[in-house]
Formats: sequence, structure tokens, C-alpha cells
Amino acid sequence: MQSTSLRYFYEAAQAGSMRAAGDKMGVAVSSISRQIAQLETEFGLPLIERGRRTIKLTQAGELAVNYYRRSLAERDVFDSQVQDLRGMRSGRIDLAMGEGFINAAFSQVLSSFLSRSPDILVSTVAARTAEVARMVVEDEVHAGLVFHVPADPKIRVKASVDQPIVLLVRPGHPLDRPEPVRLADIAAHRVCMPPEGFRIRQIIAQAEAAEGVWLKTALTANALLLLKELAKSGDCVTLLPRITAAPELIAGTLKAIPIAAPALETTSINLITRLGRQLPAAALKLLTMIEASLRKGAGDAALA
Repeated sequence: MQSTSLRYFYEAAQAGSMRAAGDKMGVAVSSISRQIAQLETEFGLPLIERGRRTIKLTQAGELAVNYYRRSLAERDVFDSQVQDLRGMRSGRIDLAMGEGFINAAFSQVLSSFLSRSPDILVSTVAARTAEVARMVVEDEVHAGLVFHVPADPKIRVKASVDQPIVLLVRPGHPLDRPEPVRLADIAAHRVCMPPEGFRIRQIIAQAEAAEGVWLKTALTANALLLLKELAKSGDCVTLLPRITAAPELIAGTLKAIPIAAPALETTSINLITRLGRQLPAAALKLLTMIEASLRKGAGDAALA
């Protein structure tokens, strides 16, 4: 298969249309159309369904896209191995993660890694759990860091750290107590939570359904920092993984109260990769450092 034709087809499939792919690549739509037609001639099968404004892949098109993704991942590993043989440490690592992991501890890990590998480019993107999982499965990133990833046969959980969802309150709040609280106790107070599309919110909904208790949501925000600030002010309480509030817990500006609800007590942080994907040596090194930081952070938060 012609690598140029396959690349143009892949970019069009990813972008959803030839025009969007052309804008991204800086080439004419006619060039992309011609390359796809050439690839279809080589295959002897149609790769996209005609007569649509957006691209819909045929079964052959799906095979071609998956083949190209695998070839990109294999080339990534090959380049890394060649660089190691040459004694070089250049390359690129792509990571996706939930917004709650963007904190001082993660910044310290990146700083430490970059100081040891100055020629490595690390690219990070924040996204919801479902989007991170998709990016991992489709080889858009080397690895993902998420909260309690749903089961997926295409995903390998490289590391998992237990991390319950807890109630975060200001010191002296009526729910600031040594024993675990129940959802029924929390229901009597104003609660600030992430939007419904967030994985944390989905798990809280499971706990509500299991207990037959529905929390009084006063505000939703996709920024965890805002949720913590509102809890610190005492205007609301919030439910988040303990590790996301590690700095506040250590400083004593927030208190973490265990919640007596099985769905919230058995959650975890997951470092994920695509099942079967070989990662470059530099990526493996960074993931090992991230895992060590997660385990330390979880321990520090639990002691706070």
C-alpha cells in the first residue's frame, strides 16, 4: 500500500470529512479524494460510503484504518529502539489524563523526567475518562491516566491504585466527623459536583441508585478546583477522589470524610495503555515514575 495514500485516507477518516482533513494537512480536497480513490483501486474495494457529507467507513475502510494505526505504533517502537542503539534519548511521548491529575505532584514528575531526558518532547492533554480511553485504544496517545476506567477488552490497566471517593468539607462543618457518613447524611446539605458526563458523577449516580438516596445538587462544574474552593468556603460540600484534594488535606483547609457506600469505597486510579501495544523505552520510564508518584500521593492523602 502507498504510504501517502494511506495517510491521507487515515487523516480523512479521523477528521470526519475530506475538507476537514485538507484544512488540517494544508492540501487540496481534490488531492485527498484522488489518494483515497487510488487506495480503493489498489484494494479493489470501496473504503468509504459515497453520497455522504461526512465520512463513513466500509468494513474494508475499518481494516485499513486499524492497519495504519498499528503501523504507526510499531514505527514508534522501532524509532525508539534505534535511538537507544545510537545512545540517543530523543522522541515524543503523548499522554492523556483526567483534569484532576493536573497538580503539583504530576508537575514534579514531569520536571524530574524532563531534566533526565532533555531531548524528549512530552505532550499532554486533559480529557474526560471516556475520551482518554478512546485516545488510548486508537493509539492517539501512548497512555492515559484516568479515574476508575470502565472495563474494555482493548485496554490494559498497567497500574491501579485504590482511591475512594470521599466527602470533602471545611473543618468544623456539621459533617466533619471521625466516622464515615452515609449518603442520607449528605442529602441534607447542598452538594457541588462534576457534570453528569464525568466518570466521578457516574459512579456517584450508581451509589445513589443502590442506596435509594438522591443528593441535592446545588451546582455543577467541570473544574475540580472550583468544587474544592466552594467546599473550603463552606457554601457546599463535594464528593471527589481523596487524591485530588491532597494539597488541601495536607494544609488542613479541607477534611476528607469516608462515605459508607460500596460503589464509592472501591474505586481506583488507573494508568492505561492499549492491549498489545509496545511502548517506547522513554514512555515506559515515564509511566514507571507516574505510577510511583501515584502510590506515594495516595498514601500521603490517606495520612492527611
